[in-house]
Amino acid sequence: MGPISIIQMKRVIYSVYVDIPTHELDNQNPYFWDTISKSERTKIALKENYQRLLHVKQKYSEQIGVDFKFYQYNSEYQLYEKFFKDQYPQITAYNIVNFYKIHLLYELAKDYDEILYLDFDVVPCTDQSFFDAWDLHEGICLYNNNKDVNKRKRPIDRINHSVRSPTAKFYNCQAMLHHQGHSGVNDVINTGIIGACSEHLQQLNYFDDFANILNYMKQLTEEFEDTIYPPNIIKMFGYDNETVMSYRMRTNDVPVQWLDDTWHYFYDTEMHIPKETMMIHAVNKKFDFVWRFYEKLNF
Repeated sequence: MGPISIIQMKRVIYSVYVDIPTHELDNQNPYFWDTISKSERTKIALKENYQRLLHVKQKYSEQIGVDFKFYQYNSEYQLYEKFFKDQYPQITAYNIVNFYKIHLLYELAKDYDEILYLDFDVVPCTDQSFFDAWDLHEGICLYNNNKDVNKRKRPIDRINHSVRSPTAKFYNCQAMLHHQGHSGVNDVINTGIIGACSEHLQQLNYFDDFANILNYMKQLTEEFEDTIYPPNIIKMFGYDNETVMSYRMRTNDVPVQWLDDTWHYFYDTEMHIPKETMMIHAVNKKFDFVWRFYEKLNF
C-alpha cells in the first residue's frame, strides 16, 4: 500500500472596517433603546470598540490555526468606492462597503479553499473551529431572518419599514424573481457571517452581469405603474448586498446551510445572550453586554 496523501485545506477568516464619514451616513431610525440614528450609533460604537473587536477575531483565528485578513479604507477600497459613486450615485456608502465585503470573498477564494467572513460587529466566543463544525462543501453557511418578515402581519398596503429591514429585503427579492419569471419564494439572508468554499462561490456567481442587476434594482424602485406592489412596498426597495445574495442563491440553485443561533446569535432586541453562543452578531451595538459575556468565558 502506497503513502496516503492528505490534502490540507487552505482556510482564512476576514473582516472589514470602513469608517463612513458622517455626511455620508444614511438616516436610519434609532435602536429601541437609543436617541440617535442607527447609523450614527454604529459609527460611534465601532470606533470606540475598534481595538477589542479586531483583537478577538485575531485571537480566534490563532486559536483555530487559520489565517486572518483585515481590510480597511485603503487605495483598493477607494477605487472600488469611486466606481460605485461614478456609476451608481444612488447607492449609499453603507451599501458600497457591504458589496465590497462580497468582492473580497471572491478575491480570497483565488488563494483559499474555505473562507469565513465576520462583520466587524461579530464577536467569536469559542475556541471551537467553525471549519470543523460546518462542512463548507455541503453548502454556503448563512443566517436567515425569515421570522422577522412582517412580524405584525399587516396587510401589504399597510406595511412601512426601513429599506434595511427583513420585510423590505423579502419583497425586493420577490419582485426581482417575479420579473425574471421565477417563483417569488425567497429567504431573507443576513450576511453578517458567511462561510463558503470556492466551489460554491463559483456556482453563486454573485457579480455576473452585475451592472444589469443594479440597473434592474433601480428600475424596480421607479416602477409605480404596471406592478403588483403598492407604493409603500416600492418605497422600501433598495440596493443591498443581501437582496442580491438571496436572488443569486435562488436563481443559481446554490446549496445552503442555515446557521443556527449558536453560531450566529443575532443580538438585536433581546436582553440576554445564551450561554451556548459561539458567535455574537451585535446588531444592536450593545457591546457592554457582549464584553461582560465574553469575559466570563475565561479563554
